[in-house]
Amino acid sequence: MKTPTLLIIEDEEDIRELIAHGLSKTPFSLLNASNGREGFVLAVDHHPDLIVLDWMMPEVNGIETLRRLRRDPRTAHIPVIMLSAKAEVDNKSEGLDAGADDYLAKPFSPKELASRINALLRRSGAQNSKDSRQQVRQLLLDPESHTATVAGKNISLGPTEFRLLHFFMRHPDRVYSRSQLLDHVWGNAVYIDERTVDVHIRRLRKALEENEHDKLIQTVHGVGYRFSEKQ
Repeated sequence: MKTPTLLIIEDEEDIRELIAHGLSKTPFSLLNASNGREGFVLAVDHHPDLIVLDWMMPEVNGIETLRRLRRDPRTAHIPVIMLSAKAEVDNKSEGLDAGADDYLAKPFSPKELASRINALLRRSGAQNSKDSRQQVRQLLLDPESHTATVAGKNISLGPTEFRLLHFFMRHPDRVYSRSQLLDHVWGNAVYIDERTVDVHIRRLRKALEENEHDKLIQTVHGVGYRFSEKQ
């Protein structure tokens, strides 16, 4: 069985050593980065199984690093636990909305961090047991081959529509505002108008019209969009 690789992106050496010590009795291979830029390069080069990411870092903070990880197809699938001294509900929501899979406030227990890492690895292992493919009804999306099919028939999707559908299928039944979708799918390219989301939603629905799979993408008036089998 392959030893899981963890990437710790944290500017404080004491915290990196604390995490490493807390995981010393577990079969993890550790990579360390002291800033977001270095961490992103390591994530692309080594494809870690999980990333522990600090929020408050100089130059490129954790939120900006997380958005970059999520918008890059090479790293978008990697589970991320965000660490932060900011424990308020709004800060936690911001971290989760930016794409974090879990959030742990400082100071934290290394034992609790280890437990959360193991839980996320179990979840991601189940999700990746079919080569990261996502399927709902007759709609099958395969990120490895970058193909999408409905009832076995290939459907033509532009790269943005493909990323949008992949994000929706990985997060079913949750409502996302246009600004949240811009962050998750486009990244922090703030020059893009929110109405651009509507254009790509229409294109995606058009591609999924066969067998009424377009109805999986639902408009929640006054809020945004969600992907759901529930009508």
